[in-house]
This record gives sequence, C-alpha cells and structure tokens, in this order.
Amino acid sequence: MENCSYKDAPLALERGIGGAGDPKRIMLLTTARSYRNQAFADAAARLDVDVIYVQDMAGQLATHWNYRQGVDFSRPDAAAQAIADLAAEIANAEMNNAAPIQAIRAVDESGTLVAAKACALLGLPHNSSQAAEAARDKHLMRTLFVQAGVPCPRFMLFHTGDDPHVVARQVAQQVTYPCVVKPINLSGSRGVMRADDEAEFVAAVQRLTQMLHELRIDDAPQPYQVESFIPGFEVALEGILDHGKLQVLALFDKPDPLDGPFFEETIYVTPSRLAAETQAQIAQCAADSAAALGLREGPIHAELRVNAQGPWILEVAGRSIGGLCAKTLRFDDDVSLEELILRQACGLPLGFMQREASARGVMMIPIPEAGVLRTVQGLAEAQNVPDIEEIEITAKPNYSLTPLPEGDSYLGFIFARGQTPEHVETALRLAHSKLHFEIVPELALVLG
Repeated sequence: MENCSYKDAPLALERGIGGAGDPKRIMLLTTARSYRNQAFADAAARLDVDVIYVQDMAGQLATHWNYRQGVDFSRPDAAAQAIADLAAEIANAEMNNAAPIQAIRAVDESGTLVAAKACALLGLPHNSSQAAEAARDKHLMRTLFVQAGVPCPRFMLFHTGDDPHVVARQVAQQVTYPCVVKPINLSGSRGVMRADDEAEFVAAVQRLTQMLHELRIDDAPQPYQVESFIPGFEVALEGILDHGKLQVLALFDKPDPLDGPFFEETIYVTPSRLAAETQAQIAQCAADSAAALGLREGPIHAELRVNAQGPWILEVAGRSIGGLCAKTLRFDDDVSLEELILRQACGLPLGFMQREASARGVMMIPIPEAGVLRTVQGLAEAQNVPDIEEIEITAKPNYSLTPLPEGDSYLGFIFARGQTPEHVETALRLAHSKLHFEIVPELALVLG
C-alpha cells in the first residue's frame, strides 16, 4: 500500500494535504497501470483532499511502498481486511494530524468489489458488495435485469471444456443466430465475438476457451455467456449516483458501427446528436438498470444499444469511464470528472454540474495487428488538424501489441474539441488518417 501517491504524483500529496478547518481524507484503490492516477492526484490537490492510494500488487513488491504491504484485488475479502487494518493503523497513529478516512473509491473496475467490502467493514457509505459483484459479473447482471424488467439481450450461460471443438458444437445447436459470445467478467470488449452461424460459433468458442485458460493458472472449465445480437447503434452514458438517484453527466454517441465480428470501441463524441426524447429514454433505462443491480452511490458507466424498440441495456459498470476518456468531460468552473467523484466521496456539495458548452470527443486508436511497435509517424500533421487538442500515444516503442479480442489496450488516444459534434468527429477521423504505426512481427524484430 502506498500512502497517498504513486511515483509521478505531486510531492504535496506525498506529505498529506488535508486542509485546515475540515480536512478530508479518502482511499483510492488503483493499479500501477491505471491511466487515471495523475488525474485523481490533480483533482485531490485542487480540493485540498488527502488521498491514500492502495495499489493492487504482489506481496514481494510491497517493500517499494510506504506501508510495505501488498493487496491482491483478486482476493477481495483478504484485501478488504488489509485495507480496514490500514485504516485503523492510520487512525491510531494520527499520522500528519490526519482526518479519519471518509470514503473508499476504486479508480478502475478491478477495485470496485474490494472497495465495497472494505467500506462495509469500516461502516462507510458505498454500494453493497452484492451490487459491486453484479456490476462485474455479466451473467448475474443479465439475470437481475430480466428480473427487474429492463430490456436486455437474451442470454445463456455455458462453460468451456477439455475439448472446445466438441463442446462448442454441442452448444452451437442450442443457439439462435446472430449471437454474441463473451466472457462474464472481462471489460473493454475483451473476448467478445459475434457469430452468424454454427461454424463461426465453434471458432469463437474455441478462441475464447484458449484465451480464458491462458488468463488462469489452472485448466478448470470457465464460464462464458451467449447473447442475442441486438441491432442498432451504441451510446455510452456517464453518470453519478447519489442515494440511488442518477445524475447524467454526459451521453456519448459512438458513430462507428459496432456490428462485429469484434466490438472494438473507437470514437466517443458528446453531446449526443440524438433527439431529446430518445436521450431521456436512455437515461431512464440506465437508471432502472443501476437500480436493478442495487447500485446507489458513486460513478457509473453504462453501455446501451438503441433501435426502433428503444434503448437496450448492455451493461452498467460501478465505476467511471475507462482509460484517458475522462479527459473529454469538463464541467462548471473547469471541474474534471475525477474532481466530481472525489467531491461526492468526501461529502462535498455537487450541485447541478453542467457540462461545458463545446463539443468534445476522443478516439481510442485501435491496434490493427499483432506485433511490436517500432515507430509512430505523422504526429505533427495530426496534431495540426483543426479542433484537435491533444494526441497521446500510450503504446511504448518495442513493446508487444495484441489486438482485440485477446488484447486489452489501445495504441493511444486522440482528443478533439469543437463547436459541434460533427466538427469533432471529422477532426478525429482526419487526425487518425495522418498517423502511421510501424508494427513488425515479433520474430522479425528478434531476427533483425
């Protein structure tokens, strides 16, 4: 565990910056790979909030951090108890004249269940562990949606077997096409594949079986879900829950068709260009979906499909938007999404936070092929495209790249800001067209 800062955070956070009069202190659960650490550190500094960062790390790495104790998010009960023990240690030591810990929040999805369990041990307001689990388990999520009458795809649960070809062929005869094959507990469209017939289904299940077994130490059968494919276009809703009431912060259009065979997200643009009535229906569907899972506090990120029958919920996550995409959201007084999350966690007033008037968008640059990234060309030309604010290449040179459905990352992010959503979308596409990524096979790199 790390007392308040990862290595790039401001020094002020490392020393504790609880303000005079009514100091605030919270814990944030994060990982070393998170894109969001600096954004939260900046928000905490602006609010004068003392933050203790709890890292997901192996025990042997703990000596690199102030509290010399590792927390494994994959063991949520043990991790929650370790966090509760740390909270007691801090309270007893009265370190830096510290305020008591008022809240625990997860930066990314990996820590949401641990945060819920730790809050329960400490008596802090938070979503229940049952709700946190439902927001991470796609089968439990779908089951609760159906029970609450929320429109969602039809679904069936299956398990991988020793011979994925035989198992897949047996399952293929029970499935209605087109369908979507997906793991129940991975995020970011990882492992999600469309199948239009039995042959494609068998191939998809074989591929998913190999992927799931590579992610685990043992060879035990792994669950996966088969869902009906919902035609239409996708949107993403960013919101925050306060005592169960949803405040919509932004609605993103996804102008690229997400029809498969894989479902790699690329462009998000806000404000949405949908009719006000449709947007209201989407917001109500997201609120009903969050309530069905039992989510009541903190940020949510919802993914929905919309067609002639209205909105269909795909999933609701009990965390905010992933990656660097939160940079697209600014609110009154130049407030960031991270600041809103910290404000609510500390019990500070939110008011009615209005998103800025200009349109914004982000393109998550997809990985076109597997290999090793050698060079990136065209950055200057892409940056000079009107309405482009920033281009951040997060993939490192000479590192291996894995595209979807096995991969879980992007080459980087392009950010745009303009007068209208149309201007923003055009700028993102033009900037992307000017970028060239030299990706070589790993074998070629070794031989070269």
